[in-house]
Amino acid sequence: MKTWIFMLLVDLLIPAVMLFFGLRFEKKTPKPARSMFSFGYRTVMSMKSKETWDFAHKTVGKLYVIMGIILAVLSIVVLLFTIGKDKDTIGFTGMIICYVQIVGMLLPCIPTELALRRNFDKNGKRKN
Repeated sequence: MKTWIFMLLVDLLIPAVMLFFGLRFEKKTPKPARSMFSFGYRTVMSMKSKETWDFAHKTVGKLYVIMGIILAVLSIVVLLFTIGKDKDTIGFTGMIICYVQIVGMLLPCIPTELALRRNFDKNGKRKN
């Protein structure tokens, strides 16, 4: 049971991080990225202007909150099926969950970039 609890905690880390940053990005965007060490959703389009930077963070923040909740629930449900199983089964299941979560963490980038391109021109100016 200790292995199962440990794997549950490990598998809830990515959704928790997504929820934390999603809520943070929705409320207050980080300062615009200009250096290699800056923090935030950094893509070519999101860094065109302050307006695209803010828009991208609000968009990806909402998506991260939704995806974080979905991934947390799915992780718990899938791990429930491994209660009472051997350590290898629990570990393998936890590893697969982590891989799925990594994909889930990257997926919000697609609709965010599409929204940026729908709302802004290639120079970062808002479309009418």
